[in-house]
Amino acid sequence: MFSENNNGITIEGANVYWENSDIGTITNQNGDFNIKLLQNKKLVISYIGFITDTITVTNKLYIEHYLKESNSKLLDEVTVTKKRRSSQRTYLMPQNIIKISEDELLKAACCNLSESFETNPSVDVNHNDALTGTKQIEMLGLKSPYILITEENIPMVRGASQTFGLGFTPGTWIESIQVTKGMGSVTNGYESIVGQINTEIKKPYSDMPFFFNLFNSLVDGRVEANAHIRSKVSEKMHNTLFIHYNDRKKINDKNGDQFLDKPIQDQLNLLSKWQYTDTAKGLVSFLNIRYLDDYKKIGSINFNEKEDLSSFWGGKILTNRFDSSFKLGYVNPNIPYQSLGFQLAYNFHDQEAYYGLNDYNISQKSLFVNLIYNSILFNSKNKIKAGLNFSSDDYNEYVFKSNIDRIDSSFGGFFEYSFDNFIDFNLIFGLRYDIHNNLGSFFTPRLHFRYLLNDNFSIKGSFGTGRKIANIFAENQAIFLGNRKNINKNFSDKLYGVSPEKATNIGFSLDHKVFLFGGQGNIIFDFYKTLFDNRVIIDFETFGEFNFYNSSLGKSKSDNYQLEFLFSKNNWNITAAYKKYDVKSYYKSGLKEKPLQPRNVIFFNYGIESNKINDKNWKFDITYNRLGKQRLINNIRDSDEFVDPHFSLNSQITRVFSKNFEVYVGGENINNYKQENPIIMANNPFDPSFDASIVHGPIFGSTYYLGLRYKILN
Repeated sequence: MFSENNNGITIEGANVYWENSDIGTITNQNGDFNIKLLQNKKLVISYIGFITDTITVTNKLYIEHYLKESNSKLLDEVTVTKKRRSSQRTYLMPQNIIKISEDELLKAACCNLSESFETNPSVDVNHNDALTGTKQIEMLGLKSPYILITEENIPMVRGASQTFGLGFTPGTWIESIQVTKGMGSVTNGYESIVGQINTEIKKPYSDMPFFFNLFNSLVDGRVEANAHIRSKVSEKMHNTLFIHYNDRKKINDKNGDQFLDKPIQDQLNLLSKWQYTDTAKGLVSFLNIRYLDDYKKIGSINFNEKEDLSSFWGGKILTNRFDSSFKLGYVNPNIPYQSLGFQLAYNFHDQEAYYGLNDYNISQKSLFVNLIYNSILFNSKNKIKAGLNFSSDDYNEYVFKSNIDRIDSSFGGFFEYSFDNFIDFNLIFGLRYDIHNNLGSFFTPRLHFRYLLNDNFSIKGSFGTGRKIANIFAENQAIFLGNRKNINKNFSDKLYGVSPEKATNIGFSLDHKVFLFGGQGNIIFDFYKTLFDNRVIIDFETFGEFNFYNSSLGKSKSDNYQLEFLFSKNNWNITAAYKKYDVKSYYKSGLKEKPLQPRNVIFFNYGIESNKINDKNWKFDITYNRLGKQRLINNIRDSDEFVDPHFSLNSQITRVFSKNFEVYVGGENINNYKQENPIIMANNPFDPSFDASIVHGPIFGSTYYLGLRYKILN
């Protein structure tokens, strides 16, 4: 409170916390607060415009304190700065969320979303095959189809876009990425099994007026350009036009197998993003309109057109995509804890491709509608979310000379309750109920909690279930990069003749804060287990064949252990991690390790910045990533059951010349590790043994790049 005309006036929103600790709270509209009593600690109370007080508290159950208004004439200007980590964990929320900022993305050649995790151990990035140049991401030992990938909390990379969709979001467009390990929230649907990756695109209201980025990969010939142009339509309306273009015309065949190491490609990607904000009325809305055209040519260096397939193995992948979304949010100006959100999205994805003699075409039309209400229950310690959503996906596939049509539609409702005592415990419990035309009716429970054992040690836990329909061919297009025979004769039946997948995920995270050598760090241990009731197995175990079926002999599983050390001091930081995977599935031939899955991973990243002098400074970053033993699929190339461990080194140096201009140069796989003979029977691609899908590491060797960034600031 403060005194005015001898009357006590309460202060809402005052900060109350124990000195030299993370335990704190804020006062409510009555000036009241609750905080756990700590012995031998002093209580700090602060509010803008008042002098900060530090008081000694004994065993009092009730404290009444008056703040004094500050006298600006008695105060000197004080500037306090601290370098924030470019990748941060959320310590106050029960979910295990890692936030990757734009600064983190600038530490590497982040050309698109699939390359956004090279400097962070939360997500694994692996090579998908030896022909398409795509990278696949994994979390907790499972591939991206088991991860809910959203853009501004609207489903984005799913279904037809699973194989190539991560390459359709340019890195410069991204404002931040939130990676949730374990089950996601019920508000985002039932599909998340091992986690969620949500991408936030830069907002017109806060974006700079102009940004330009030019990138050139010096070895493989990739050229990329990005431009962001923001315009102010009115005081309440802003727009940003995002333009992206990349191409590679250079023929790369460093290993001399007469096949392209990286595809000939070009991509045009356009996004118009609109933002309307009326703070007085509590309204904010976004409208996104996006178009993409992507072209890839793969295969023999002598291949040009489909007519050449009689002599040379080759292929082309043409993708056109249209995305649109509208979001409207309302916050009650008189009751700020009440809000209402509405989301509407429609997209159309069309891929026409042929891989050698295999044609594969797929189109998908998707509609997503979501309505969500937020409020409190009794007081601000208890919060609720409730809502409804509807989704529809219309698929049309052409595969193995058969047309496969399918419509997935679901209508669901959800309720989520969260509790926070503002001291040492909070939880979120959610439940949703969905009615699906192919999955039936079902409940999806999710639980997250966080408990603070002391000032520096916390534990988080999560539990939940998830379901998904396997898109056999869209998610596994490496099937077509060889001459294996499909022995599943039911592939054109409903849901490809397999049952939907259901899984349970449970895990916990221990976080201990440490203070060393004048810096601050965290030691974090994560464990997550995923159990499948009826996992869909893509079986390449029999040479020259592939099959797919539900695992019926037992529960397939994925166990992930991760020990991570984070440390920051002044203008440098390190991240070190050790990850162990135990991923096994029941094949028809028995229980086996997941092929091409490293048993363990060692990760290390070091970054440092020089002090700024007249807005000029240097930035340096280096990443070491070691992949452990991987089980190989039976083939005529590899005589060993496992491939030996290998590592890669990536590094980048950036010179900032001013607030407006900077130049960067970097290298990937600097140690030049290459998988030998990545394409099996490359000299006879029409032989039944030909296979370009068994890839366990880089095939290109080292590559180097340079680029520039130019900005016009506000």
